[in-house]
Amino acid sequence: AMFTRALQGFEEALGPNHTSTLYTVCHLGNLYRLQHKLAESEIMIRRAMKGFEDALGPKHTSTLLTIHNLGMLYADQGKLVEAEAMYERALRGYEDALSPELASSYSPALNTVFALGDLFSQIDRKDMAKAMYNRALSGYAIVQGPSSKRCRQLEDRLQALQVASAESKVGQDEFTEPGAAKSRPFVQKLRKLGRRLNIR
Repeated sequence: AMFTRALQGFEEALGPNHTSTLYTVCHLGNLYRLQHKLAESEIMIRRAMKGFEDALGPKHTSTLLTIHNLGMLYADQGKLVEAEAMYERALRGYEDALSPELASSYSPALNTVFALGDLFSQIDRKDMAKAMYNRALSGYAIVQGPSSKRCRQLEDRLQALQVASAESKVGQDEFTEPGAAKSRPFVQKLRKLGRRLNIR
């Protein structure tokens, strides 16, 4: 209700395409996404993205942040191909706007790299997920410090990928090696660790 009232106020005072109005539209879209009102969220985020593109240009960081948010919404909707396209568009935009070197230590760009890692992990592109997680980890270690919450989350995800990879290899060995039955307790330990790290 607060964002809705603020949006009405900005629209009346400044017009629908003023950047202050658009930031409020974007915040409202993100709020709807967190409330799982995905259709309403998409309307708001698309409106903000179009408004920022027209007002500030397609490579402005506000536009790129909104593109990233649309990627997150698509991921929530299960539209993973569209989500990947939005994340990659946002990341390319950050690299073009700031240079790849600066983008590697710019938090919004790192958030996009992290999100790409999660998406690749979800669609079983483990090598790409690992590369994205490592890239994000390097950046966050510089920006927030190596013991930050983000770095710990990434370390957990990298460890879980390693567990999943080892479990997969052991599972394959069970079919190819006669003595592989002995490895089952090890597989069970790996699965337990995977569950603890919230990786299926």
